[in-house]
Amino acid sequence: MSLHEIRYFSQALQKSTGTLVILPDKSIPGPYHCMLLLHGLSDDYSAWMRRTSIERYVADKPIIVVMPDGGRGFYVDALQGFQYLQALAYELPELLHHWFKVEGKWCTAGLSMGGYGAFRLALERPGLFASAVSLSGAMIIGRHYPTEKPDSDNPREEPFIREFLPIMGIAKPGGRDDLLALAQRANPLPALRFHCGTEDFLIESNRTMHREMTEFGIKHEYQEFSGDHNWEYWDEHIRDAIEFNLRHLS
Repeated sequence: MSLHEIRYFSQALQKSTGTLVILPDKSIPGPYHCMLLLHGLSDDYSAWMRRTSIERYVADKPIIVVMPDGGRGFYVDALQGFQYLQALAYELPELLHHWFKVEGKWCTAGLSMGGYGAFRLALERPGLFASAVSLSGAMIIGRHYPTEKPDSDNPREEPFIREFLPIMGIAKPGGRDDLLALAQRANPLPALRFHCGTEDFLIESNRTMHREMTEFGIKHEYQEFSGDHNWEYWDEHIRDAIEFNLRHLS
């Protein structure tokens, strides 16, 4: 296998950006599917390579792993700001087809902000993405959060609300970035799996999404494991995400 760092100019973002790409060894028979692996809010496209053994986990797999940069934009087209959904759901796949031999369906996976992003990209283009996995994802962003005013009992919310409102606007069920509403409209519905650590501060967000998806009859897999919002958890569970995606790609 080989690791490539690609720097390119994104027309969607109107700026230079980068991505890391893991290519399978030539001894592994194709076709080669593609997995977009998304980072969290405080990281960049190098995080998965620096903090996990992702290269080792896909060493014998017929999959191209692409780790793009999503800034702090939640992988959506901001109301005021960067157009990350356009850049990663549309522009980057076209470029990857140009650069490498990518065949068949695609998949996504991501952590925290990238967990939301994995679902957001897959539900944006269900004809392209066969499956998506969220690890410790911020799943109610776009549906129940951000609100107009921060919770008075949680003063830490205020800077995040100030940051996210120009990106998403006030969240509302059925809005453009509501994962549940997007899943209801997706045809075909990608295979969806999400999970979270029981000590994670986002556990209630994940439980809420699981409950609402169940109530609306949206097919998905959901689990809880012991663990917190950290790289120990994500390094362990990215392996299940790879297997889940490969199962649905084949």
